[in-house]
Amino acid sequence: MAESLLSRVVVPVAGPDDAAATCEVAVPHVAAAGGSLTAVYVVEKAGGAIDKASVEQREEFAEEAFEAVRSACNGADVDCSTEIVFGTDVVDAILDFGRDTDASAIVFSPRRGSRWLDLLSGNLSAKLVKQADRPVIVFPSDGEEE
Repeated sequence: MAESLLSRVVVPVAGPDDAAATCEVAVPHVAAAGGSLTAVYVVEKAGGAIDKASVEQREEFAEEAFEAVRSACNGADVDCSTEIVFGTDVVDAILDFGRDTDASAIVFSPRRGSRWLDLLSGNLSAKLVKQADRPVIVFPSDGEEE
């Protein structure tokens, strides 16, 4: 039997609100496929410069995001796990984690944001899709207004 794209997904989360919004659209699909989910939070390191926040602050923020993930997964009877990874490049860290865990796909929902901010900061979603070595599934945000 062929493996489902949703059998072992990695879901990058950026914070509690993002985790809740992403899980709201992704978890029902993972549940329907009988899959499992690993949420990953990337602590972006400055690569020698001063970090934006302490590691402890980032871990506490990640734990808040993971609570939203666990709540969504428990409600849908989806096996889930969580992981904090560190890296100087968020996209590379997500892709490395997906490779290391042999994820069937990387799943996310685009974050709402300014197109100017995307242009100035480099669109991480587009970079993730372009550089992935495994399927990337993008679920539209619930209530997307564009």
